[in-house]
Amino acid sequence: MGRVAAAAGIAGISFGGAAYAVRGRSSQIFGRSVYRGSGKRRSIALTFDDGPSPGSLELLDYFGKQGVKATFFQCGVNVLRHPDISRKISQAGHEIGNHTYSHARLCPTLSWPPRVRSPQFILDEFSLAQAIIQAEAKVEPKLMRAPYGLRWYGIGEAQRTLDLLGVMWTVIGHDWEWPAERIVDLLRRKASPGGIICLHDGRDVRPNPDIRETLKAVKHLIPWLLDQGYTFDTVTEILQ
Repeated sequence: MGRVAAAAGIAGISFGGAAYAVRGRSSQIFGRSVYRGSGKRRSIALTFDDGPSPGSLELLDYFGKQGVKATFFQCGVNVLRHPDISRKISQAGHEIGNHTYSHARLCPTLSWPPRVRSPQFILDEFSLAQAIIQAEAKVEPKLMRAPYGLRWYGIGEAQRTLDLLGVMWTVIGHDWEWPAERIVDLLRRKASPGGIICLHDGRDVRPNPDIRETLKAVKHLIPWLLDQGYTFDTVTEILQ
């Protein structure tokens, strides 16, 4: 039995079913989740994971000049590292979501034997991040996103306990690994009314991450989207 199949066997579901349940953008198996808005308006939601970081400030400055609002899924460790940046994001009118405390992978690892996270571990990750964001940014997140978009048993319980809606994405920019030109090309091709775009203003919980390619991509993408007649919503707004 392969490592992935063995991990699926732990859950008592097929390999194919496990793959969809864990990473399928429309999957509701581990908890209520969305990956796009209705598309009735020509709007897009920009989302940023893994922050805050010093690079978030350049995003804030640019968004302020362009009149853009976005949603930031923040890690508790990074909020503790940069509480002032988290507050500035909130005070600028952007939405803050919960991205766990430590950016831990929540589903079983592909190593052998696979490491399986307990429902209590998952609840603790989201609960601690929730408390830190409330204390530092002075807002109570209503949205959550699992690190890497990988979900597992215990996510639903955490969502119900903390009153959080899961958010996946319509398209992810691969900005942690691609140059700006390639990121922009993908997002232009995949942009659609009601879409939720996933980018990153951090790199898991690394200090002082290099997000220059993300920043370049955003500064090319937003003018193009505006030229195409798009407006920008937070995730909560795009779901209304």
